[in-house]
Amino acid sequence: MSHVTPLIRPLAVGCLLASLIGCGSNFGFPGVYRINVEQGNVVTEEMVEQLQPGLNRRQVRYIMGTPLIEDSFHSDRWDYRYLLRNGSDTITETQLTLWFEGDELVRAEGPDAPDWSQSQSAEVESETVSDA
Repeated sequence: MSHVTPLIRPLAVGCLLASLIGCGSNFGFPGVYRINVEQGNVVTEEMVEQLQPGLNRRQVRYIMGTPLIEDSFHSDRWDYRYLLRNGSDTITETQLTLWFEGDELVRAEGPDAPDWSQSQSAEVESETVSDA
């Protein structure tokens, strides 16, 4: 019995430290610096203001850059997303989806969409309501 007692305290401390390390991402040690992580396409207000219906894909790519998601199953849709995080906290998030018919820009969706797209979507909604 006397041989076991000296081992219990270091074993208990080791288990406590291992559990704290395992929960390190959720626990958050005070004073630990977390870097900002940027993911996706930076979409500025100036870029969005330059978008107009009828621009071709090459012009849109020149203004906005390469889309984050260019789905081969939906070739008429380009998604521009941007996320700025610090650890698990989201600081900034933007989302813009551009729709093409053939080679022409016809629609933009998302909270950061230009003003002309919101008036177009209102027209489309009113047309579908009046058709029903």
